[in-house]
Amino acid sequence: MTEKLSEETRGTLLKPLFQSGWKMVDGRDAITRTYHFADFVDAFGWMTRVAFWAEKWNHHPEWFNVYKSVKVVLMTHDVNGLSALDVKLARKMDALAPQVEPVGD
Repeated sequence: MTEKLSEETRGTLLKPLFQSGWKMVDGRDAITRTYHFADFVDAFGWMTRVAFWAEKWNHHPEWFNVYKSVKVVLMTHDVNGLSALDVKLARKMDALAPQVEPVGD
């Protein structure tokens, strides 16, 4: 069963994500990041690649696509907050995204 991140592991696991552009969501125990791509096809292609991993891991993001931007929110609904699954999926998303500077939400 998935467990909510403990206070002890939270800092260690989340710090690298914050350095890559992820942020805490105000009012929720969730993280968010907006990815920007060259065009709609690149954005949609990235979403498709991420979808395969999300399905494999049975952990699905909240995401919103407008043209060449994709805003992602990750949290584990079963624990009403962040879990190791969110960290794992965030890392995979970063690995699959083109290397660009993070842009604020």
